[in-house]
Amino acid sequence: MNDPLQEAVDSLDPVSRELLPQHIGLGTLVPLKTILELRDNLCLGLAYVTRAPNKSTNDVVNVARALAGDDAANNLPHLRRCVKPCDLPPHLKSQFMNEGNGRQVHLGKSNWLYIVLGPVDRMPYEELVNGLSAIDDIRDDIFVTTVPVPLMAPTSQIQANMWSQQFWQTVYRKNNPLGPHPSTISRSETNVSRDVRIWMTLAHEVAKKAEISGLGEPIGAIIVKRTIPGRPDPVRATPANQGPNQGPAESDSNNEGTAVDAGNAVEAPAAGDVTGDTNQLDVSNAENQGDAQPGPEPEPRETTQIVALAADARWHQQERTGHTGNPMAHAALRAISMVAQKLVRAEERPKSEPRVMEFEAFQDKPLLDDEQIVFNADHPCPDGYLCHELELYMTHEPCIMCAMAILHSRMGRIVFRQRMPLTGGMCSEDRSHDACATSGTCQTGLCGGGQGLGLHWRKELNWTLLGWEWESDNIETLVVDAHLHA
Repeated sequence: MNDPLQEAVDSLDPVSRELLPQHIGLGTLVPLKTILELRDNLCLGLAYVTRAPNKSTNDVVNVARALAGDDAANNLPHLRRCVKPCDLPPHLKSQFMNEGNGRQVHLGKSNWLYIVLGPVDRMPYEELVNGLSAIDDIRDDIFVTTVPVPLMAPTSQIQANMWSQQFWQTVYRKNNPLGPHPSTISRSETNVSRDVRIWMTLAHEVAKKAEISGLGEPIGAIIVKRTIPGRPDPVRATPANQGPNQGPAESDSNNEGTAVDAGNAVEAPAAGDVTGDTNQLDVSNAENQGDAQPGPEPEPRETTQIVALAADARWHQQERTGHTGNPMAHAALRAISMVAQKLVRAEERPKSEPRVMEFEAFQDKPLLDDEQIVFNADHPCPDGYLCHELELYMTHEPCIMCAMAILHSRMGRIVFRQRMPLTGGMCSEDRSHDACATSGTCQTGLCGGGQGLGLHWRKELNWTLLGWEWESDNIETLVVDAHLHA
């Protein structure tokens, strides 16, 4: 067992260590894209461009600002305002050289610049030309043309480089207007990557046990709680009676506004490393006097506790006569319900008489030995709201019903292994029309089409959930019907 994995194992609670898989697979985390990132990131529009000598740049920019106003969006802040002729995209360079005195501008060591003025729909052409004609150096040869430009800021450096070659010089400012802030993704991924392989392997094993026992499909779900030293516990900071529609305050792991501040801030050192100036002087004096001083306290380590473990149980207490089974016994719903039962149990409410039911719809009682072991353990933080800021690991992308339940429970992060293009609710990619062709269970092989819902990051749903796909070649794929709702 290598050192990073050993450190992850050392941070686990006793219950997790008891269930630790013998062989832990490797994998890679891939952040999920939001709907806006996939569909609205390349929104093109036309912008006016002119050229002027270096010394007249400020005059040209002032004319543009006078027409467009101070609104940042009208000034296209993600585009470089001034570009040298040699830095233009190849297609624009050849186009501009053949217009007006373009060859003179582009030959030799040019002292001219091309300047983005603003969106066409924000600037009256006649007023723009009149303003430029008042500038002495260009009034005799006013050059104004339109070029297509991206109207929204890029979400990565790779995207900015691509747009710089295709449209205009584009700047990436380390933000993401269409999804979670990059610093949020990076910080959360660093935490999750330490032990994700453990949880995904364990979910895989539980899923196989459910299939072998006949309880349900080979789908597993695990909910864990992560405690990071030096970071306030968001669960304890949230009132226990705050419901899903009351919008609990989001923590820095999925609050975009906080993430922006965190991306520019310097993280404070751990409590054990903080020493005031006065104390430092005291230590120095003590060393000179030969007095022994106690060493620094050991830095607290991150701990991770398993809260719930559940397999799919859609076929329990009923024969496999239909195509869907019991929808209330999906793995994600069972795991969330087990967390809720632990919270109720922690309140020490008087026990009610068990009801005798011929068929239990929710199937939220432990059915496997592993489920029972986790269920018997107490909730690590029983004074929060349901699954607020907990982490969910699943073998398959949850269906739309389960995805909404995950959002309403206030889960903080989700990681799944296998996409479900026809039925999943977390991914945003468009669904191809032959998504079930390789399953061998559909006669037409033409099911699919439409747009993914991307429920992992939807601000209008009053909660934002970080999501990753876990790609692995070390663990066999648990094959299910492409039409199955996981």
